[in-house]
Amino acid sequence: MAQQENPPRRPYLARGAGVIRCVRCHLPQQSCICEFCNQVGAGIEFVVLMHRNESYKPTNTGRLIEATIANTHLIQWVSRSEPGEQLARLLADSAYQPILVFPPGEGYRERMIKTPTRAGQSGKPLLILLDGTWRQARRMFRLSTYLQDLPVISLDQVRSSTYALRKAIHEGQLCTAEVAAALLHQLGEEKAGDALESYYQKFNSHYIASRRRWAKRDSNTGETYEP
Repeated sequence: MAQQENPPRRPYLARGAGVIRCVRCHLPQQSCICEFCNQVGAGIEFVVLMHRNESYKPTNTGRLIEATIANTHLIQWVSRSEPGEQLARLLADSAYQPILVFPPGEGYRERMIKTPTRAGQSGKPLLILLDGTWRQARRMFRLSTYLQDLPVISLDQVRSSTYALRKAIHEGQLCTAEVAAALLHQLGEEKAGDALESYYQKFNSHYIASRRRWAKRDSNTGETYEP
């Protein structure tokens, strides 16, 4: 496997790095939501192609897709030129129809599709989500050579985000789990979409509550601390 491009030179440190977290949902142990996780199958599969910085962030929502939708492939983005062994194997597998998920744009309109090919004609739809900040995802989309020939699908309507853990750069931007849930509903996978939406909302609300608890505790000590 190819080495990472620009690997981190030192450990990634952020506010809340010392919080004891659940190893599955990554919330503080007192706020664990694993009991609400109900994994379901769907007629499509996801690849969550995660930027390396996202793997450190407990606010990441790509992991919620893996926890909720069966057969989700959580893969770390390796480099611009090499997909890595796992992704390369999926892209070459005739059992799948790889499709990149990204908003429409002028430079690739000929690649845009409305719906995957009917089941059984071109393999099972494999939707590839670029999991990172908007800037990171845009660079992954533009510069990853192995993604350049894939068809691209986007949401059929603009939606408002309920994600309150990070601030979006542009209005209408959704977090990764919101995009996946919306796509599931858009493609007729209602049960899977509902399951992911429900788990995502639990994650969102419990994380916000955990921040408020820490903020209240720290107001008594005068320290600044955020999980």
